[in-house]
Amino acid sequence: MYQLTDEKRLYDQARRLLTDSEVTDPGVAVSQLREVIAYADWKYYVQDDPALADEEYDKLFKKLKQLEDRHPELVTADSPTRRIASGLSERFPAVSHMVPMLSLDNTYNADDLRDWDERCRELASVEELEYCVEPKYDGASISLVYENGILTRGATRGDGIMGEDITNNIMQIKAIPLSAPFANLGIGQIEIRGEVVIHKKDFEEFNRQRIAGGLSPLANPRNAASGTLRILDPAEVRKRKLNAILYHISFYTTDSEKAAANAADLRATELDTHRHSLEWLYKMGLPTPARQMRLFRHIDEVIQFCNEFESQRDELPFEIDGLVIKVNSFALQDKMGMTSHHPRWAVAYKFRARQATSKLLKVEFQVGRTGAVTPVAKIEPVPIGGVTVGSISLFNEDVVREKDLRIGDTVLVERAGDVIPYIVKSFPELRDGSEQEIVFPENCPACGEKLEKQEDMAAWRCISSSCPVQLAERLMHFASKDAMDIRSLGTANVQKFFDLDLLKDIPGIYNMDWQKVRLLGGFGEKSIQNLTEAIENSKKQPLNRLIFGLGIRYVGETTAKTLASAVTNIRELYDWSVEKLLTLEDVGPKVANSVSHFFSLPENRHMIDHLGEAGVNLLNEQKSAVGADGALSGKTFLFTGTLSQFKRSDAEAIVEQKGGNILGSVSSKLNFLVVGTDAGSKLEKAKKLGTVTILTEDEFLSLTTQQ
Repeated sequence: MYQLTDEKRLYDQARRLLTDSEVTDPGVAVSQLREVIAYADWKYYVQDDPALADEEYDKLFKKLKQLEDRHPELVTADSPTRRIASGLSERFPAVSHMVPMLSLDNTYNADDLRDWDERCRELASVEELEYCVEPKYDGASISLVYENGILTRGATRGDGIMGEDITNNIMQIKAIPLSAPFANLGIGQIEIRGEVVIHKKDFEEFNRQRIAGGLSPLANPRNAASGTLRILDPAEVRKRKLNAILYHISFYTTDSEKAAANAADLRATELDTHRHSLEWLYKMGLPTPARQMRLFRHIDEVIQFCNEFESQRDELPFEIDGLVIKVNSFALQDKMGMTSHHPRWAVAYKFRARQATSKLLKVEFQVGRTGAVTPVAKIEPVPIGGVTVGSISLFNEDVVREKDLRIGDTVLVERAGDVIPYIVKSFPELRDGSEQEIVFPENCPACGEKLEKQEDMAAWRCISSSCPVQLAERLMHFASKDAMDIRSLGTANVQKFFDLDLLKDIPGIYNMDWQKVRLLGGFGEKSIQNLTEAIENSKKQPLNRLIFGLGIRYVGETTAKTLASAVTNIRELYDWSVEKLLTLEDVGPKVANSVSHFFSLPENRHMIDHLGEAGVNLLNEQKSAVGADGALSGKTFLFTGTLSQFKRSDAEAIVEQKGGNILGSVSSKLNFLVVGTDAGSKLEKAKKLGTVTILTEDEFLSLTTQQ
């Protein structure tokens, strides 16, 4: 779409627009701003190569919006500000597709593909066919219409004949350009098919935000994309960061003799094959699978590729559930035709199912370390993607109610990313009347105390300080690898000591009655020696590990480091106000209130005193040693990707020993991002931000050895 000369001109134009404070000609300024913003969208969403930092983009967009508000006569149909749709629609009107949106026939193995290949060659009357293979994106199907190069309509698939007009929502997807240079090439109207998807990392982040806000997580990226397209509020659609992949031109027209001639040339060169058509759309600035597509001349090559690609499916940024194989030649596609259900020249090769049906046998309620009571579904064990699933977290009461789950229901189970199982839905139509409602307990299943639920939270919680399950879970957390790393005191031993009344609280770890332990089966002198050495070594752990091990609600490893780096002695946190905690990096109101509450409780202060008396380190020794004079004092670091020359924990320790701080995410407060192999979204965000110094491992070592 853009040549190198265009890109340089637009980049320079962006720099000038960012620095110019006065606008002498609003018409010229508006035109230039639209051009730069459209270019920035193309670079970010189609090329995956950001040209501007977020702050710069936002500044340009705000400038354009202000100019258009002052000069409404300058607003055009393809202005980027058209993406800011306001107000709620009562419903989505039905619209007819220009060409029916048919389904694809499915295949599941090599024999199916060979049978399909034989039918294709018979229909095409050829000995050999050329096939395009591309990912089958697992999202929501859409149809786009451009008229004279302007996006005029976006619709859902619907029943394939009629869909719903969701143009306002489609305009919130920045990967889809509001205009494209189709008219310059002789095309008056064009209909393009595609799929709306959500990037895996955006989906995970959105779910994290929902859970943090007390809401139930969305089931999977496919359902999230489909449901988002039908939300009535476009502003909410914009928050969910939808993306799109366009993979088929279903219809186009020409408007004049000259246009018809141009279009004829186009048909002979760019639109003669499926592969060329997607490359052409990509050149027009639209997101397509052109870079993921492969071309093969024999079905055996296709089969080999399908088998190899299935193991790589999770490396893609979007969820896919198979591959689509298409006859490459449009002339042969026309000759082969289609049924009322599917085109004869295309087929989907479906990967092994990640879904299965099972029966919900019962629901158990488990108490966690922080007192949250989580319902866990026990289902008839069922194999999904090579793993047998028998237990599934239901998160909270709201999820159970939203999915209308009952004991005895037949349920659809899915594994997200081949890892986390969840229940997609129940099948009420299969109920026979014997099913039972899931009743949430009013009292803690472990200690019997009354459960509480805050207004802004979804989970019921036991707040008893003597709840035995919470106590045992806290002990396990304190001894865990990422906390105090007491290696011989694993989950099984903690539970055993706890059940036998040998261990009841965290300070008790350092005051074990080893004579009683010796009387237990399975604990010889060597085992006890290993355990006592591990406990003794844990006393020397840095302060951040102790803070993390205390199990303060909402305090993870990164926040623990932030808190530790802010004090010389943990007892200083006793007097820190919420307001003071909020001044720390990545500490928000929820974390600040939780930390303040934890350190205000007398029982927690007594626990810390007992740990100190037992010899556990309560000091930030690095701050005591280097203080403000550390070589990296005031500098912030973050590591991403796989490091080859040292462990990430060792690298972080080097930074902290020299007075630097480790952050948990890329932000304007980050100074250095150290990049290993397979770096992902953190590197992309740092490049986009433009203020972060990016270091290789060698550069990091050079920096730290010189300091």
